[in-house]
Amino acid sequence: MIPRYDVAAVKFETAMARLEAIVGELEKSDLPLDESLKIFEEGIRLSKSCLKILEEAEHKVEVLVQDKNGKKRIHAYSSGEEADEPSS
Repeated sequence: MIPRYDVAAVKFETAMARLEAIVGELEKSDLPLDESLKIFEEGIRLSKSCLKILEEAEHKVEVLVQDKNGKKRIHAYSSGEEADEPSS
């Protein structure tokens, strides 16, 4: 069995790896019901934590793409694009 993590202190990548492991454990279907429920609950907590991390990252990106007047410019990212140039 894969070790469990403290959801509050886990990094996104670690949480995603644990979620994948939980899915694998649940798909095997050889766990007792109470153990399945425990790891399912852990998975729900991890998924909520991941969602929160992603929402915070999205907010940071939105702040970074604000123009000089404070307006947000939403556009597709391109590796050759300059930060202050508006997209067409």
